[in-house]
Amino acid sequence: MGRVIVVEFVTLDGVVEDPDGSWGAPGGGWALRHGPEAVIGDKFDLGPLLGRGALLFGRSTWELFSRRWPGRDGGFADAMNGAAKLVASRTLTDVGAWSGSSLVDGDVLDALPPLAAERDVVVVGSTSLVHALAARDLVDEYRLLVFPTVLGTGERLFPDGAPGAELALTSVRRRGPAVLMVHERVRG
Repeated sequence: MGRVIVVEFVTLDGVVEDPDGSWGAPGGGWALRHGPEAVIGDKFDLGPLLGRGALLFGRSTWELFSRRWPGRDGGFADAMNGAAKLVASRTLTDVGAWSGSSLVDGDVLDALPPLAAERDVVVVGSTSLVHALAARDLVDEYRLLVFPTVLGTGERLFPDGAPGAELALTSVRRRGPAVLMVHERVRG
């Protein structure tokens, strides 16, 4: 049985919006202020998952990644480019720009449980998608790369009014200027 794993760059105050500045949000680019090495490579320990699981993206994140990743090679880039990629979108009709990509058939909230029953599904960025999955209690694990930055404003991983969840901290590892924190959902 697979798991639904959310991976996010996040500030100390919970902001996930625009870590690299691609979207032009106020305060965007906060992760890169710590240097490019802060975000390069397999910071989320996804390597083993990429060969047997699938990545899940919302439209905007997939479009950004599909412009950046296909031209990269070596190590983690090869694993990302070789991974199965699922795209949740009501507007895209072609995802051929990044090999291994396919559109999720129908509503992702209905399609995800059977997909995750077969393999691990790693949700990358895609904040609106993460909010919807969390609201339906479909997230099993959060892998958060927490940066020592406080923005005070911006879209948060857990917005006001979001449903609560019991999580257990299962791992903490330093990743340059940030800390990778792994939290698993407590079911029971």
